[in-house]
Amino acid sequence: MIDKKKTQIEKLLQEFPLAQYAYIRMEELEFSERVRYICETECPRYDTSWACPPAVGTLEECQARCLSYEEGFLFTTFSEVPDIANLEETLTYRADHEEITRQICGIFKEQGFEVMALSTESCAICDQCAYPHAPCRRPEYMFPCVESYGILVTDLAEKYGIEFLYGGNVVTWFSLILLRED
Repeated sequence: MIDKKKTQIEKLLQEFPLAQYAYIRMEELEFSERVRYICETECPRYDTSWACPPAVGTLEECQARCLSYEEGFLFTTFSEVPDIANLEETLTYRADHEEITRQICGIFKEQGFEVMALSTESCAICDQCAYPHAPCRRPEYMFPCVESYGILVTDLAEKYGIEFLYGGNVVTWFSLILLRED
């Protein structure tokens, strides 16, 4: 990435409540069927959303899509929730993170980058997803889940020194924005 662009982006990022972030090298991404297997066997959203497997494509298709980008931008925000064990309630706190992701994508686009964002859990924009009977109604707002692409985001965070275990009822939200110069 051109240093001038990165300098401008750094200034703009100061306006956001980011916990941590890092630019990542694409060769650091690891894709695993094991992660997709967890989606299939443990997530109630599997096969119910355009943001989740199998709708996002095969692991190989997801990997090829990601590796067509030049660089990644991994960042976290966090929320304190009343009861971290209550997944349904906890997920209601992610809207702020998703909006931050949308705005940061806009910053990169304004600086001349094509972007693809992967973010938190399964999409919850619409009350009822159109999947599989019709196309996504809001593709410009939907970010597939990082894990739906077979990427174990916590391993990636550890490689780049990004903390994500704060204890108590603190949830760390991740987004990975993939970048290539337009």
